Order: sequence, then structure tokens, then C-alpha cells
Amino acid sequence: MKQLLALVFLAAFAIADAAAQSTSPLIPAPPSLAARAWVLLDWQSRQVIVAREADKRVEPASLTKLMTAYLVFDALKQKRITPDQLGKVSDRGYKAEGSRMFLDPRIPATVEDLLRGMVVQSGNDATITLAEMVAGSEDTFVDLMNRTATRMGLANTHFVNSTGLPDPQHYATARDLATLAANVIRDFPEYFPLYSMKEFRYNNITQYNRNRLLAVDPYVDGLKTGYTATAGYCLIATAKRDPRRLVSVVLGTASDTARAQESQKLLNYGFQFYETVRLYGKGQAVSTLRVYKGSTDELKAGFPEDFHLSVPVGASPRLKATLESMQPLIAPVEAGQRVGTLKVTLDGKAFGEYPVLALEKVGIANIFGRGLDTLRLLFK
Repeated sequence: MKQLLALVFLAAFAIADAAAQSTSPLIPAPPSLAARAWVLLDWQSRQVIVAREADKRVEPASLTKLMTAYLVFDALKQKRITPDQLGKVSDRGYKAEGSRMFLDPRIPATVEDLLRGMVVQSGNDATITLAEMVAGSEDTFVDLMNRTATRMGLANTHFVNSTGLPDPQHYATARDLATLAANVIRDFPEYFPLYSMKEFRYNNITQYNRNRLLAVDPYVDGLKTGYTATAGYCLIATAKRDPRRLVSVVLGTASDTARAQESQKLLNYGFQFYETVRLYGKGQAVSTLRVYKGSTDELKAGFPEDFHLSVPVGASPRLKATLESMQPLIAPVEAGQRVGTLKVTLDGKAFGEYPVLALEKVGIANIFGRGLDTLRLLFK
């Protein structure tokens, strides 16, 4: 169901992006950032508030490690590995270029420590060690990364390593990275607090989280920095000001300071000038639809999770929603099957289109009921 929700909201992005960025006269224009690409995502609605070059393929650098972490978190959740399990750094991990946790090849480290080394210190040695523990080899792990990216709908993302070291075939986009970050937060709330750790000491070496916003904005609680000479300074940040959470992706700035400053601009803009509204609750019927040739004549249609939209502050009373059902709707109908489209307008202009799903299953009617509905459809 999570995969289905991710795909249906991705399908609505094109319209929602344009609508969200067409600000009202009382809303200032979004900030212009000194970066190659950026996205500001409302976590609850999965809606892009502002963006530039959101679908341009770029080098993700260590932001790659969000996907590595996603798969390690999943392995922990499925109990394929355990937090206290020991992993020994291989020659490949020990000799990896870039940031390091400073693992000692003679001393195995626990998964728990390796995760901190990857998340806080961005250690490539820790990252490769975790990849090898989960999949047996980094190459096999990378295949899992790409399969997961496809499942998430990350259409412009491809990985060739677990760390983010540069390669022409290793790329992502600001939009895809925002979706990935949102999925990490949603799917693994038990592990997400790792991203708020400000420092980690291992092997008598203390290293500090490079996400400067953790020290200056009390609402920021993650996520990940990245840097290479070719990618520039990158940052995916997230902040929660109850009850809202925003995710910012800023790629290709000129300095460590700049990526923090530009990310702060995006987050402040989103919190100050936009609000998140809940249109429908989880399992709430948007409408009751007629069903033909079914064991029942009607079914409830709606959303399997709370349905939110992000709109300019004060604009929510001017939202209007209409449901276009897929008629004739003929049984059998499975719960979760798309049965209509919710069309939302703001001030009479298209804001977004969102798939509406069956909230219940409808089986097939007996032969008499099917025959009667066949006649009804002939005259409809």
C-alpha cells in the first residue's frame, strides 16, 4: 500500500507543483538560491512547494547514503541483521576514499556503531561494511538499491555504489532525493532519530555532524549532507514545527556555510507562507459510488491514509474538490483499486488531481443480479 501511495502522489506532482508555486498577492515570491537545484517538499502532502531544476540529473554525493540507510533499516526491521551484530571491514571498505569512520580492520564493529558512523560521520568504510553485511557484497547491495529506487518511483535515479563516490552513471534528482528522504522518515521512525545526532566518537576520534542546521535551528532534526568537488556542497534537511514537517533539498552550493544558509531560507519560506490542511481523514468516504454486477450495489471511495494539501496561508477556504468516478464501475472491485479522481481547484484554477481508491471489496453478484445489471447498463 505504501508503494501504491507513493506512485499515485508522484502522478499528481506535475499539476500540484505549478499550483503551489503560483502564489497569491499576499504571498511573496519564493527565494532565489545560490545552488544548482533545489526542492521544498511538504512531508504530509508529499507536495512540492517550490523547486528549481527538480528533475535535472545531478551527482548526489553522500546523499546516496540515505538509500543505503533505508535498506539497512529495513534489514534490521525484518531481523535479517541485529543492532549488536559484528561486522568486519573488508579491504574494499578499508581502502575506500573520502570520509571515514576510521574503522580498524582488526576490530569488528557493531551494526549500531556502523550506522552512527555512516549517518553522523558519513563514513565510507562504515557504509561499505553495512552493505556487505546486508547483501554479501557491495555490488549485490547496489542492485537492491536500484530495485528499491524503481519501487519508490525514483525515475531519474541510478546508483553504482553505496557511498556516493563519483561515477558518470551514478545520479539522482532533487525531486527523487526529496521522495527518498520522505520515505526514510515515514517508514523508519524508530531509526530516524539517528539523523539528529550532533557528534559520534569511535576509535578515540570524535567527529561532528556536518549538518550545521542541527546546531542553529531547534526545529531541524535531520537528515544528510554530501560533498564532492564535482557535486558541490549538498544538504537534505528536515524540520518539524508541530504539526507540520518540511523537507528541503539543496544541491550544488559553493560552501558548507552556503548549503546551510540556502536550506534555512527554503524551510523558513515554507513554514511562514504555506500551511498544510487535511481534506479527508484515513478511511473517510469522499463519496459512495454505484457498483454494477456486485454483491452490493455501492462502495465507499476515499483515501487509505489522511489526505493533506499544502496551500498558501489563508487559501484553504477557497479550495474546491470534485470527484470524477470511473463509471460504469463493474464488480469485482478490490480494496485499494482506483475508482475515481479527485480534482481540486484553488480560486477556480486547477490545483491537483489525485487518485481515489475503493475503501472496501465488492465481490461478484449471483447470476440473477448480474443479468439484471446487464439490462440496466444497456439502457444507461
